[in-house]
Amino acid sequence: MRTRTTTTAAIIVAGLLVTLTACGSSDDGKKTTKPTISTEDRAAAREKAGLPPKPDAATTTAYIKALNAIDADIVHGKDEKAVDRGLNTCSSVKSSPKDQAKLVDLTNQRFTSPSHPEGHGAATAEKILKAARTHLCPDF
Repeated sequence: MRTRTTTTAAIIVAGLLVTLTACGSSDDGKKTTKPTISTEDRAAAREKAGLPPKPDAATTTAYIKALNAIDADIVHGKDEKAVDRGLNTCSSVKSSPKDQAKLVDLTNQRFTSPSHPEGHGAATAEKILKAARTHLCPDF
């Protein structure tokens, strides 16, 4: 239950971050700007949701490389999606750091692809989990 609450909070925070930083246009075609939030507020929101900081380019590259070394179908050309799934995995790690079986199961559910709609299996999920912990949330 706690994992669902944390995951739901993470999704809501992520949605708010996207909404608050987006620009759009009004019905009459004029450009409108929505309020933006500061980097500090964004970091605080991520922390409150149990998410680690957004990885820098080098960390992202190392993480994607690690996933592709396991199986290229894990990322399947969607680097940003793989990073988002990894960050959500870190949220689960933070809420249940000692429950390896639960973390492997959640990781398997998160990391799906068109050729693996039910996940890649427990053995691969364990490797994905290790990559996320190593590269995205080593302090969790």
